[in-house]
Amino acid sequence: MNARMYLNVGLLFVICSLQAAAAGITVRDVNYRNGDIEISAKLYLPEGPVPHPAVLYVHARRGWDREADAQVRRIAERGIAVIAPDYHSPRFIPGWPIEHDPATEKDVELAIDALKKIPEVRSDRICVVGFSRGGYHAVLLAARRSEVACVVTYYGHMVNPNAPEPWQVYRYAPEIEKINVPVMFIVGEEEFEIRRMGIRRAYYALLKRGVPVEMLMYPHARRAFDFRQDQREEEKLATEDAARRAAAFIRDALGR
Repeated sequence: MNARMYLNVGLLFVICSLQAAAAGITVRDVNYRNGDIEISAKLYLPEGPVPHPAVLYVHARRGWDREADAQVRRIAERGIAVIAPDYHSPRFIPGWPIEHDPATEKDVELAIDALKKIPEVRSDRICVVGFSRGGYHAVLLAARRSEVACVVTYYGHMVNPNAPEPWQVYRYAPEIEKINVPVMFIVGEEEFEIRRMGIRRAYYALLKRGVPVEMLMYPHARRAFDFRQDQREEEKLATEDAARRAAAFIRDALGR
């Protein structure tokens, strides 16, 4: 069983990656449609030979903003192409919505088809990286689309946000039982307890079925540790270490 759980991750070796120079990145606008809805996305292409391995990035509940752009760039800087749809704006969803709009699920999913029209990327096998509520989208895509070869979630929501309270506290999304591709969970040790509980339950559900699964749990890292304005030094190190490990995980999955 290729399953590992990383608890209290050591951070000192990340200094090397902090010193590495960032690769050049080209950013393009990409538009695609879901019926009458036009979704805009950003395509981040790294330097180097093509076709690039590709990731679908799914932003958090706060929406598309400069923090989301920074999260995407940390992936692209490591030689991985990224398509990043803004799935809130076309439906006039404000930042930080409480309820989940199921219509956005197809808006996000169609980014996979948009990738197939881009010759610089490999689109037959992709990974999905979801942040916070974007983690729920990642779970759905891994259960629904054969092109998804791995999932990475940062403090991901592992249940339908519209589900009743007992589901939020005691369950995980049933789609997790349909996932058979490698999954990496990334979360801070000081994340909200209810979010950590859901992630742990999803982790063990995958582990029980023999699905390759890893967890990176960073000590002294709080909620949304990778983009906080008041980042601790430990959180800065955790941000870089998680990006490095996630990129290696993605490359391994796409190279299988």
